Amino acid sequence: MTAEIQASRHNATLILTLSNPGAKNALHPDMFAAAIEVLSTAERDDSIRAVVLTGADDFFCAGGNLNRLLEHRKMDPLKQTEGVDLLRGWIEAIRDCPKPVIAAVEGAAAGAGFSLALACDLIVAGKTSRFAMSYVKVGLTPDGGGSWFLSQALPRQLATELMIEGKPIAAERLHNLGLINRLVADGSTLTKALEWADELAGLSDNAMDRIKLLVREAADNSLSRHFEAERRHFVEALNHPHAEEGIHAFIEKRTPHYK
Repeated sequence: MTAEIQASRHNATLILTLSNPGAKNALHPDMFAAAIEVLSTAERDDSIRAVVLTGADDFFCAGGNLNRLLEHRKMDPLKQTEGVDLLRGWIEAIRDCPKPVIAAVEGAAAGAGFSLALACDLIVAGKTSRFAMSYVKVGLTPDGGGSWFLSQALPRQLATELMIEGKPIAAERLHNLGLINRLVADGSTLTKALEWADELAGLSDNAMDRIKLLVREAADNSLSRHFEAERRHFVEALNHPHAEEGIHAFIEKRTPHYK
């Protein structure tokens, strides 16, 4: 069976499905390159207002393929870094995408699969789904930005525990900690994520793109620098046609229509 990224559309939403039958959607470098290309195309397509990342067969992603990693041990270290860099490229493409990216997680997200979910702007998860930064179980360390995302989102002690033990953590606990946005019935994550994406499609994509940038930059900015970034984005947004439409619609008590 072939590991691949399946792309489809639902209204104004691009659906990217991780598919690797029989391997719990384990990742492969071919998937990385394909996902980067599709996201790049989506960025330029004004008809796409949101992206949903999900997994086939009611399972999000088991992470890397261990048999492939064993083969990589025979390669030159410079060659070994190529797969890590490709994953980084995919993570950066998700982060840089101006459209909101929603992870719809069923079953489990482990290893690099967890990193992928964390890279998304929003996470919808099934009630019994589980998450694991399980690299340590096979003598490895996180990639795909997983250690950065967890360290940013969780208390240091909990982030350390998740990575040095590698044990699964329940979606419900992560939801209580604020890392998962919406906890829904198992089997309904894609439906709920698409409903959310439909809601977001009615908002200003110009404003959402700028908000994504502000959130991403906040982690590295001092408050003083962030005030400057907010000022720049606010003034630029105010002079965008979406602000004129949005303000008029609010005053006139009608739904805005952004073009």
